[in-house]
Amino acid sequence: MDTITLTVTEAARHFSDYIGRVAYRHESFVLCKGKKPVAELRPLPTGRRLGDLPGLLRSLPHLSKQDAVAFARDVETSRKAIAVDKPRDPWES
Repeated sequence: MDTITLTVTEAARHFSDYIGRVAYRHESFVLCKGKKPVAELRPLPTGRRLGDLPGLLRSLPHLSKQDAVAFARDVETSRKAIAVDKPRDPWES
């Protein structure tokens, strides 16, 4: 979606409306004072931060020894199968 440019005055007059559009329609706005861009009104990024990864990984269930061996075997089998396959030309009919 394209970013919409509007004046600071317009944003102030209809602030609640623009906040709603950001929150529910995920629209973005560049606010200008005069003809100079001075701020941006946009949705915050969603998801998790990279710093949360260690805790997330610790919270996952652990594989049993048997499952870990089977998983390692499956990964190795897949790697060998990929190495054998020749890259295909995507433009070839």
